[in-house]
Amino acid sequence: MFRNLLLLPLLMLLALAGPQPRAQSAQVDLVRVDKAARTLSLIGNGVVLHRFSIRLGGTPVGHKQREGDRRTPEGRYMLDFKKADSSFYRAIHISYPNAADRANARRLGVSPGGAIMIHGQPNGFRLPANSTQALPYDWTDGCIALSNADMTTLWRLVRVPTPIEINP
Repeated sequence: MFRNLLLLPLLMLLALAGPQPRAQSAQVDLVRVDKAARTLSLIGNGVVLHRFSIRLGGTPVGHKQREGDRRTPEGRYMLDFKKADSSFYRAIHISYPNAADRANARRLGVSPGGAIMIHGQPNGFRLPANSTQALPYDWTDGCIALSNADMTTLWRLVRVPTPIEINP
């Protein structure tokens, strides 16, 4: 009984202080794309923190070989910079092409292409940042597209540089 009386003032102070801040969620240390499932996952400490529905290039099967093939690259790259003033609702650049991609393109006698991004919907659609609307088919030139609302979340949670793994 005496111990309970000593705890009562402490409990009252805690109650008056309001809710305690929650521990921060795990930081995103990997972005993983599953092209076949059309998903992008944000991973922190080996745990999927968020999963988003995505759209890919207009020719989604296979690894990007050359500029204009409308394929989304496959492999391991880096998200290396953010671009707020894109033609799409926000964009995060993927470090494609890497040395192997450039060597393959040289062997084929073509340009490997570039400017591959994760981005929201085209700005011409005038969708607000919180819009969950997205084109329902693969439509990009090789990029990874999300709804604007999902892109807002991704933009907030992913720091650059962060590795990205794009799987078939």
